[in-house]
Amino acid sequence: MRIFLRLLILFAAAVGLAVTARYNLGNVVFFYPPHRIDLSLNLFLLLAAIGFVALYFLISAVSAAFQMPGRVAAYRRDKRERESNRALHDALKSWFEGRFGHAEKAARRALGHEENKGLAALVAARAAHRMQESARRDSWLATIEHDKSMKTARLMTAIELLVDEHRPEPALAYVRELNASGTRHIHALRLALKANQRAKNWPEVLRLVRALDKHKALHPALSKRLRELAYEDLLSNPSHDAESIRRAWSTIPESDRVQPYVAVRAADAMSRCGLHDDARALVERALNENWDDRLLRAYRMSAGEEGSATLLAQIERCEAWLMQHPDDAELALTLGVLCVRQKLWGKAQRYLEQALSNASEASTLREAHLKLAQLHEALGNAIEAASHFRLCALSTLV
Repeated sequence: MRIFLRLLILFAAAVGLAVTARYNLGNVVFFYPPHRIDLSLNLFLLLAAIGFVALYFLISAVSAAFQMPGRVAAYRRDKRERESNRALHDALKSWFEGRFGHAEKAARRALGHEENKGLAALVAARAAHRMQESARRDSWLATIEHDKSMKTARLMTAIELLVDEHRPEPALAYVRELNASGTRHIHALRLALKANQRAKNWPEVLRLVRALDKHKALHPALSKRLRELAYEDLLSNPSHDAESIRRAWSTIPESDRVQPYVAVRAADAMSRCGLHDDARALVERALNENWDDRLLRAYRMSAGEEGSATLLAQIERCEAWLMQHPDDAELALTLGVLCVRQKLWGKAQRYLEQALSNASEASTLREAHLKLAQLHEALGNAIEAASHFRLCALSTLV
């Protein structure tokens, strides 16, 4: 229908022009002395239209000729960009497929376009790292060292790859450079944590664990384990004296001081340095917050001197705890050990035998038999002492 309408309009226009030209009697005269040219108005209009069209095409041809070099350059640039994009696509696809050699080759082809150069270099660096080509990896990262727009991506990649290669020191140097630029985000903190863990920089590990815990960016089990390792290094250092262990203890947050694994190590360290009162105090506080057998072992290791008011206070406190935890074998053993130290033989025997009846761990059985053997030996009961010594030895072999 549209074609029919267009033809109809065209025919109508032709008829109109023919009728107009038939009744148009005007003429056009050109004088160029001594010459004179006479043209009908219709012919003049026709020649003018033809001249206009010819001039238009001539100007267009000249303009196109002048624009040709730019168009050719733009075409080549677009072609390079398409090829670079296709190569970058292939590089990423090969990377995710695990074909790292193909990924590096495709990334090299993607360098043809400036905007893809940074991403292509990072993909190639990761691919070279997977193929254990450290020198090639570092050369790829060096190619974008002066690209400010890729600085954060380059540093994050370098940190991750160096940590994976078990080279924490250069990784930490990149972490410091990243922090200096003001970039701090969760993944950067995780990488810094891993690098400091490999470098055994435990104070920094503790700081990073706390920062990540605030963002809930660490699994609770991993956070707990890293804290244990850090506090073990902080508190179990054999070079600690009384002053240094107190100073180290003062740097620990209140929430961590009542954790059993922290309190036990701190109590052991303080007992080694002769700070028995401090050790007892921190264990008692931790037991009030978190009941744990490890704390009870540390508590009896920090027992007061025989006949002292401190030792009697410990016994009374343990007896109060026993009313709350009547079936706790470790608590009964602790009471028995403290009573043996105070020479309360009857109480000691009763509590040690209660520990034997409730014990489920070999270490508790072994220590209870040993203390009963020492008790009977002190009382002169050689047969009973020998029996418990034998049972202690048998529990060691189990």
